[in-house]
Amino acid sequence: MPARLTVLSGPSGVGKGTLVRALRELAPHVWVSVSATTRHPRPGERDGREYRFVSRAEFEQMIVEDALLEHAEFAGNHYGTPRSPVLKHLAADVPTLLEIELEGARQVRRSMPDARFVFLAPPSPEELVHRLSGRGTESAEAQRARLARAEIELAAASEFDHVVVNERVDDAARQVAELLG
Repeated sequence: MPARLTVLSGPSGVGKGTLVRALRELAPHVWVSVSATTRHPRPGERDGREYRFVSRAEFEQMIVEDALLEHAEFAGNHYGTPRSPVLKHLAADVPTLLEIELEGARQVRRSMPDARFVFLAPPSPEELVHRLSGRGTESAEAQRARLARAEIELAAASEFDHVVVNERVDDAARQVAELLG
């Protein structure tokens, strides 16, 4: 069976990035796409590792050139998946993972309906609020925007092929690794 694209999504603060780091240990054969974003790096983030940090003008040019598989605006910043590296890895039969937001996942579903869609859910809405407020990396206004968006995202879980609850990162990463094969 040829390699398949897997799309991992869920609300902000649910632990997608933490799960992906654990997944890299469990399934090093899986290639994880690096999204482009217009947001500024957080402390410790490096260009090309967590994200490809680009200017708004560069991002807009990527849209014009149809160089993005999906893109969305979230909390005042743009995020998108460069198309070429994803297609290159799939053509080389390498299992490929996208960690993206809900709107991007919907766009990928329209263009690549054979992909596998996995929703990462928090153990409870209260735990999600705790995780978001515990970050300390955003203003109160940005946190409120993320919480409002999280309510919408949680309601979309039924759109996904699989729902994995992130109560313990190691357990959730094992579940996703099993889906990836």
